[in-house]
Amino acid sequence: MFKFSIRLSLLLVISAIVFAIFSNVFIISKTSKYIFEDIDEIPSKEIALVLGTSKRNVNGEANSFFDHRIDAAAELYHKGKVKGLLLSGDNRTRYYNEPRDMRKALIKKGVPENVISIDTAGLRTIESVARCKEVFNHQDVTIITQEFHAFRALYISQYYKMDAIAFSAEEVPVYSSARVTIREFFARPKALLDLYVLNSFINEEQTD
Repeated sequence: MFKFSIRLSLLLVISAIVFAIFSNVFIISKTSKYIFEDIDEIPSKEIALVLGTSKRNVNGEANSFFDHRIDAAAELYHKGKVKGLLLSGDNRTRYYNEPRDMRKALIKKGVPENVISIDTAGLRTIESVARCKEVFNHQDVTIITQEFHAFRALYISQYYKMDAIAFSAEEVPVYSSARVTIREFFARPKALLDLYVLNSFINEEQTD
């Protein structure tokens, strides 16, 4: 019985590792051609979905992920590549509000307040992307985030049959982003489970 438990545990661990590797390869292969880095080459879209992150890192310093996404969103708008911006992120307390912080930063960069919409219920990437279509009725979308994150966001948009591309915000040096890169490696298999096994988000939204 003990040997059987050990073998079963090893089998489960190996299966999980294989599934994680497969998920990463699969998602990246399905989405990489829809990610743009050159703003002159990116097609125009109706709206940009800016995926939220904290404006401060764990040390209380300015978060480069946040700053680069804001720069990318402002550039995309000022270049006429999108007509409006949907800012989606976490609003867990009155003192922590990612969309509000993004809106303030974008207004400082000259983006008119009347072209900015806010979704404070985008607690996870799957919610931000799905709500963009199912709640805010946007399907022709440019997703703004760093490339490592864009693969997963784009795959989710494909699942929801959105006409989406991504504009890659400037990456953060490896020494600053290793933790989030590792987290993203495991978030991709979790996304497949959310979409194809749990499959709960849209059903819950439609029953509200």
